[in-house]
Amino acid sequence: MERIPNKSDGDDLWKERGPGGSTVRYVVTGGAGFIGSHLCEGLFRKGHEVVIVDDLSSGSMERIDAIRDEYPETIFWKGSITDLAFLKDPFCGADGVFHQAAFVSVPGSIDDPLTNHAVNMTGMLNVLIAARDAGVRKVVAASSAAIYGNLPGLPKREDDPVDPLSPYALAKLTGEGYGRLFGDLYGLSTVFLRYFNVYGSRQDPHSDYAAVIPKFIGRLSRGEPPKIFGDGEQTRDFVYVKDVVSANIRAMESGATGVFNIASGKETSVNDLASILSTLSGFSGSPEYAPERPGEVKRSVADISKAKEGFGFLPGYSLEEGLLEMLGPGR
Repeated sequence: MERIPNKSDGDDLWKERGPGGSTVRYVVTGGAGFIGSHLCEGLFRKGHEVVIVDDLSSGSMERIDAIRDEYPETIFWKGSITDLAFLKDPFCGADGVFHQAAFVSVPGSIDDPLTNHAVNMTGMLNVLIAARDAGVRKVVAASSAAIYGNLPGLPKREDDPVDPLSPYALAKLTGEGYGRLFGDLYGLSTVFLRYFNVYGSRQDPHSDYAAVIPKFIGRLSRGEPPKIFGDGEQTRDFVYVKDVVSANIRAMESGATGVFNIASGKETSVNDLASILSTLSGFSGSPEYAPERPGEVKRSVADISKAKEGFGFLPGYSLEEGLLEMLGPGR
């Protein structure tokens, strides 16, 4: 474990809170990752103190450096959520924890269930224990729509039956169960956000996480057609990363607890997605079609009314608006 110092660090690691607790400090696990780095920036823009915890196994130091360039007061601890003892210092003095760190790969969890268990189950439990022991008020954690599996019935609601089909999905569901227990047994408030297909800048096109959009963009940037598996009529619920950041912050600042879908609430086919991106990229050709991949979910869309009622979540970006911003300058 290691605290990576800032260039302008003072001797005091933890700033004193102002009168009445006016300064709010949040820990973001996975803050060097795709969603986590955007969340850190959103918290800084609201005037909060941010402590980043990341082992850089999938996040990057370049993202930390970019955040520090704009917000030199950033505190970064390099270490793993699988190490409970390590979490003690970063969590000290925190008002809330945003838990974004994860082993984010359904296929990877099937190939390597032990790593999935260590990070997504033991790591989740460690975060809850460390938060409890540090007197943290609330934990807002990333869950996943993967827990719904292939059961029929749309749009997906939080009280629908679940059918986790991978170690990754099972770990996310188990984490939600631990969150409920820590609320009941120890009084730790928890919120679990079931992300659907999150997209935005800094997303790794080589990852297994909602990668269709960056993969399409990569091909189009090379003058190649989008590659679609199957007939392209499979649907997804795409939600822009800035809306996910808003959902996290709203959930933390509210009195809400429990499980909530985070999505756009709109169903988009892969064919329509390819058409939108081709138009925005100035590509006039047709997509390339490949054989359907086995086990692929045919349709996916969320009911987001519970998040709207619970903490006022309402997506601010249409798919076209999010993609346009993602493709624009300064992304």
